[in-house]
Amino acid sequence: MHSERTARAYKRNMANFIVHGGQKLSGEVTVSGSKNATLPIMCAALLIKCKVILENVPNIEDIHSMAKILAGFGAKIIFKNNILEIDATALKGKNTPNDLVKKMRASILILGPLIQRFGEVKMAFPGGCVLGKRSVHAHTHALKELGCEILDDQKGLHIKAKKLQGKKIVLPELSVTATENAIMAAVLAEGETEIRLAACEPHVQDLCNFLCKMGAKISGIGTNNVKIKGVKTLKGGKYTITGDYLEAGTFAIAAVATKSNITIKGINPDHLDSFWQKLEEIGGKFKLSKSAVEIFPGKELHATKMLRTAVYPSFATDLQAPFTVLLTQAHGVSKIFETLFEGRLNYLFELEKMGAHIEFLNPHQALIIGPGKLKSLPISSCDIRAGAAMVIAALIAEGTTEISNIYYIDRGYEKLDEKLRSLGAKIDRALAL
Repeated sequence: MHSERTARAYKRNMANFIVHGGQKLSGEVTVSGSKNATLPIMCAALLIKCKVILENVPNIEDIHSMAKILAGFGAKIIFKNNILEIDATALKGKNTPNDLVKKMRASILILGPLIQRFGEVKMAFPGGCVLGKRSVHAHTHALKELGCEILDDQKGLHIKAKKLQGKKIVLPELSVTATENAIMAAVLAEGETEIRLAACEPHVQDLCNFLCKMGAKISGIGTNNVKIKGVKTLKGGKYTITGDYLEAGTFAIAAVATKSNITIKGINPDHLDSFWQKLEEIGGKFKLSKSAVEIFPGKELHATKMLRTAVYPSFATDLQAPFTVLLTQAHGVSKIFETLFEGRLNYLFELEKMGAHIEFLNPHQALIIGPGKLKSLPISSCDIRAGAAMVIAALIAEGTTEISNIYYIDRGYEKLDEKLRSLGAKIDRALAL
């Protein structure tokens, strides 16, 4: 079974997307569960000494990688039909499987839970998409405030704690994963914890909602000031992962870019307020409902003076690349300002090869001059979200586009090619030569 799974993964990693552009999309699509919510919730299951059942879990590479990490500590994992069962009753070992940890940034999320279970964690620095260096300082700061001793944060991470004590913590930055680690460490800490400058993304909220359902006492969910009253134990149970608002945004952009009419289901539209505002500003047509959005064919798109990414609820950095592809079809000059990651604009070189008119100002800013006719040619994914952006660019371009490195796309999007085919796109998965 393991060898068959390895063989399938190898074939996926060696595959390319072949996209025949110029097709209209139509119909309905339901987004998968949020990857960014599932990963911390999986780690939070390590806090619970009984079975946890997670529903609406996306069947993607990052979920399988995290499952392997948890299994390395003795957690029992069953994943079938988008239902993930985790039983962390009997865990073992203090050291992490570093070969797996180095593959994904989200592996940093085991810190908080393992400190609670073992009182000690030793791990390599996490890896993941090449988006520039990401500091672990906010994580170590939060854990130190709760009573941890940081033995090493230079060559790797080595952290110990005899007992975690609740405290007021002011995070040095609005870090999603540091907020999540602090929350997970604090729910079983003695006393009360207050986390100020906490990130409040929908996936952070989903982690809090999961923990509360399992018996945690958390208030201020969805704000930058989260308060936690420590409890002695958490219970097991069943929880449904929230829909992926980033996937929803990607499909919305694809529909607007191809002047199509589609309905996107399984989301909370309120998670995308800044996205809808920007989409409407450039001329996108849509109608929001309680758990869906319908995208309508539009006419002429207009440039935006500034597309500036920032922490939630501002415009999401993970939707910046797909939205920029849309801006290549807008009339006028749009300025892109990526404030979070210095490597986030690398995909623009691929877009420029396709014929987009781009002026690079610095590693964080660029001008998009449109509208531009995109041409088909071999292009590559740079990271998860840039990979989705390349797919949208290929849907716009005339002719046949081949996209390599789609391993990145598979890490973040469940069956993206199948969902697009169901909407009428001509996209195939083919083994790379």
